[in-house]
Order: sequence, then structure tokens, then C-alpha cells
Amino acid sequence: MNLLTTTIGRLRVIGFLEGVSFLVLLGVAMPLKYFWGEPQAVRVVGMAHGVLFLAYIAATVQAWLEHDWSWKRAALIMLASLVPFGTFYADVKWLRSERR
Repeated sequence: MNLLTTTIGRLRVIGFLEGVSFLVLLGVAMPLKYFWGEPQAVRVVGMAHGVLFLAYIAATVQAWLEHDWSWKRAALIMLASLVPFGTFYADVKWLRSERR
């Protein structure tokens, strides 16, 4: 099954990439900037993370409208992107079992 052919599948893939980019930003790029004086890592990873964050929000809104989710469920999935490992939790808790 190809994950990119469904709304939920796309949301799951974008959520995974957004979660990884957030962890790389916090765990690699930020220490490089503040401990070793290399701000370029934050610029590059921060831009990628920002784009993926916006894509995650857009994909969540699309899934919300297409699958008629409650506003609470959609809000929780969106809020998960603000917490490290949150998108991974959202995937396991709300998205894996979702009908495609």
C-alpha cells in the first residue's frame, strides 16, 4: 500500500518527517549553534522544519475536513506538532487506526 495516495497516509508521512526535523533541530542544530558557534545548521534545519510544520498543519486541516473529525481531535493532532515526539504519538494514538 502506498501511503502517499490517501489523505491520512500523507499526514502520517509528513508527521514523521516533521517530527524527525524537530528532533534534529533541537538535538543537533541548536547545540551546534549555541555550543560550537555554527548558526548555519539552525538556518538550514529550521527552514526545513518550518516548511514541514506548515505542511503538517495543512495536511491535518485537509484530513479534518475530509474525514469529518471533531474540532477537538484536529486540534490535538495539530498541537502534537509543538511537542518533541508529539507527531509520533499522534500517529500511534489517532492516525494508524484511522480508516483511509
